[in-house]
Amino acid sequence: MDGMHDHGMGDMGMGMDMEMSHMTFFWGKNAEVLFHGWPGHSSGMYALSLIVVFVLAIIVEWFSHCQLIKAGTNHVAAGLVKNVMHTLRVGVSLLLMLAIMSFNVGVFLAAVVGHTVGFLLFGSGIFKKSDAATPHKTSHSDLSPMTC
Repeated sequence: MDGMHDHGMGDMGMGMDMEMSHMTFFWGKNAEVLFHGWPGHSSGMYALSLIVVFVLAIIVEWFSHCQLIKAGTNHVAAGLVKNVMHTLRVGVSLLLMLAIMSFNVGVFLAAVVGHTVGFLLFGSGIFKKSDAATPHKTSHSDLSPMTC
């Protein structure tokens, strides 16, 4: 082996059949998303991976805008619910980020469209009934916004 191919290979136990991972955006169904070998070379499994990414992005938006805690809830119980919701939101967000790190353009677009649809459904207020009795009432999420 020359120095370029054997550098670090023995330490990590990787074989020579290891495929190069992409470090730039690329088009195509031959990608690995979240798990080794998935979706592989199957168009159907690639479509499924795009659907999974799309749904994960919608779930992140739901967690970011949901209102599950009712007024008058015990503050300890409310705090525990918020903590669980925050943990789930962060976990799903990180899973989504790892999927995007496949650098596949289709996965990236599925995430962006999923966030767009999720915000439209849960954050935009388009589908909420207006309350004429309290026009200045601001709705809030149980969780604070995620920041970078």
